[in-house]
Amino acid sequence: MIKKILIAVIGGLVFLGGCSLAPKYQQPQVPIPEQWPQGGAYENSKALSETPSAQKLNWQDFFTDPRLKQIIGTALINNRDLRLAAFNVEKARAQYGIQRAELFPTVNAAGTKNKEHRSEDLITSSEPRTVEQYSANLGIASWEIDFFGRIRSLKDRALEEYLATAQARRSAQITLVSEVARVYLALAADTEKLGLAKSTLESQQASYELILKSYRNGLSTEIDLRRAQTQVDAARKDVPRYMQLAAQDLNALNLLAGTPVSEKLLPADLNSVTPPREISPGLSSETLLKRPDIIAAEHRLKGADAYIGAARAAFFPSISLTTSVGMASDDLSKLFGSGSGTWSFAPQIALPIFDARIWAALRVSKADRKIILTEYEKAIQTAFREAADALAVKGTIHQQISAQQSLVDGTAETYRLSNKRYKIGIDDYLSVLDAHRSLYSQQQALISLRLTRLANQISLYAVLGGGGD
Repeated sequence: MIKKILIAVIGGLVFLGGCSLAPKYQQPQVPIPEQWPQGGAYENSKALSETPSAQKLNWQDFFTDPRLKQIIGTALINNRDLRLAAFNVEKARAQYGIQRAELFPTVNAAGTKNKEHRSEDLITSSEPRTVEQYSANLGIASWEIDFFGRIRSLKDRALEEYLATAQARRSAQITLVSEVARVYLALAADTEKLGLAKSTLESQQASYELILKSYRNGLSTEIDLRRAQTQVDAARKDVPRYMQLAAQDLNALNLLAGTPVSEKLLPADLNSVTPPREISPGLSSETLLKRPDIIAAEHRLKGADAYIGAARAAFFPSISLTTSVGMASDDLSKLFGSGSGTWSFAPQIALPIFDARIWAALRVSKADRKIILTEYEKAIQTAFREAADALAVKGTIHQQISAQQSLVDGTAETYRLSNKRYKIGIDDYLSVLDAHRSLYSQQQALISLRLTRLANQISLYAVLGGGGD
C-alpha cells in the first residue's frame, strides 16, 4: 500500500512539473527596411530576381573554378578553426544533455558494512559491545521535483545555447569558404601584377639600353638617360614587392586549407579563374534572418527568456525527495533473508523567506535579455549594411571596369605615340616617361578592379548566408 502511494505521489509531481514561468517568446520587430536600397548605385531588382538566391545555392554550385573548389573542399576537412567550431558544438550538446538529465532522478545502488565497538557505559550487560550491520539499498538522493519549471527552464536555455553553437559552426563554415576564395583571388591578382611588373621591367630595361647606346653616340642627353633609369628602378622595386605579396597570399591559403596547397592548383592570373555564378539577394531584406549568425543570435535570445523563467521559479518552494528501499541485517548471511527489508521516504519542501540573491538574479536575467536583444538587433543591422554595401559594389563595378579599360587603352595609345614622337625627335623623353607611368598605374588599377568584382561576388554570397551547408 505504501509503495503504491509513493509511486502515485512521484507520478503526480512529475506530471505537475511541466509548469514554466518563462515569458512566451515573441520574435522582435526587424530593425531594418523591408526592401533593399534603391538608387543609381544598385541594380534593378527585377533583373536580380531572375538569378538563384544565395541560400538555395550550395558552395559546390556557386563556385565554378575546379581548382578553387578542390582547395575549399580540403579546407573544410583540415581547417583548425572549423574543427574547433565543430568541437564546440559537441561540447554544447553534451552540456545540454547534462542539464536535461537534472529533470530525472538519479538512482544509486549502495552496499554498506558498519562495525561499531560501544562503550560499556552506554549498553547493558546483555548487549554485545561490538555490533555489526550490513545493508544493501536502492535509492534516490535529493531529487528536486521541477514543480515550477526551474530545471526545465535551465534545460531550455542549454538547448538554445546548443542550437546557437550549431549555427555558429555554420557561420564559421561560410566565413572559411569565402575567405579561401578571397585569398585565392588575391593570390591570382598579385601574381598577375607580378607578371606585369616583370614585363614592365623587361620593357624598360630594353628602352634604357637603347637610350644608353644613343647617349654614348651623342644622340641622347644625360637627363633622358637618368629618366629612363628611374623607370627601370621603379619596376625593379615592384617585382620583389609583388613577389612578397604573392608569397604571403600563399601562406594564408595554406593556413586556411590546413595543409600545403599543391602548386598545380594555384592560379596564374585573374583570367585563369572561372568566375562564380551570379546570385540574387531576393526581393526582401528578410532573407537576412536566415543567416546562421542571425539565427544563432535569436537562439540566444530565446535562451535569455528561459533564464528569466528559471530566475522567477527561484521565488517559489523547492520540492525534493529522498527515498530508498533495501535490506539490512546484523549478519551478512541473513542480509537477503525474510524480514530484512527496509524502506525510507523523505520529501522536503523549502520556501525562500528572505534571500536577496534571488531578486538580484532576476534583475540580472532581465538585463541579460536586454543585452542579447540589442546584440540581435545589431547583428541584423550589420548584416543589412554588409549586404547593401556588396549590392552597391555589384551595381557599379561593371561601369568602373569599363571606364578603366577605356582609360588603359587610351594611355597605351598615348604611350605609343609619345614613344614614336621621341624616336623621331619631336618630344623629349619626359613625355614618354609620364605616359609610361600613367599606363603602368592604370594597368595595375584595372587588375585591382577586376579583383574587386570577383571578390564582391563572393562577399555578396557570404553576407546573404550562402555556403553554410
